[in-house]
Amino acid sequence: MPTLPPAPPIRGVVFDFHHTLAHAGDPAVWLREAWADLGRDGEPVTTLGQDRHDEAVAFLDQLWERARVVDPESERDLDPGRHREVFDRTIAEAPGIDLELADALYSIMHRQWDAYDDVLPVLEALRDRGVRVAMLSNVGFDLTPTLERTGVGALIDGAVMSYAVGVVKPDPGIFQRALEVLDLPASEVLMVGDAWRDDAGAAALGVRTLILPRTDDPSHGLELVLRLV
Repeated sequence: MPTLPPAPPIRGVVFDFHHTLAHAGDPAVWLREAWADLGRDGEPVTTLGQDRHDEAVAFLDQLWERARVVDPESERDLDPGRHREVFDRTIAEAPGIDLELADALYSIMHRQWDAYDDVLPVLEALRDRGVRVAMLSNVGFDLTPTLERTGVGALIDGAVMSYAVGVVKPDPGIFQRALEVLDLPASEVLMVGDAWRDDAGAAALGVRTLILPRTDDPSHGLELVLRLV
């Protein structure tokens, strides 16, 4: 059997943020904390009733998937004002959520995002191996405070956010910006994301791509990245 030539080594990794490095948290907790921030009496479930509460929670869990109907081209991730507009138009269809509650939910949304349990250990292991790391996200506002709060910011070499660079995934242009942050050729970089529709756009530049679908588990299986590296 002929010996196969080795693939170029992976010297840099680009990670998506939402549902790759960070989960969105429990939507029931999100609703409860927004309710409390407004100073409303009782709990959402007792006021809304069990069925309506459960419908609201299920809606929040799929909020940004539903937003694709309103904003199929992800224009919300190019401008903070547009991001809020799409949120408002989407959540207007949610059962049991009035305008005041919607505003409170948006205000604390970033507080719900937290790193999966395996994220920091994997990022630390990559750093120990001398592998450069960038974060790349379709996002309509600055994620820097969230990166710092979760500990991710201290373990990456740079971040590319769509609203700041004026292009969204899957456009190859945004992946090119990540390559520039890493200062590496596409052949030596791995893209890791959760959405084939967006993150697989890296393949257009010759970037090897790993898709790990969204999970509600505490860890996201990022040890696969270490095996590839």
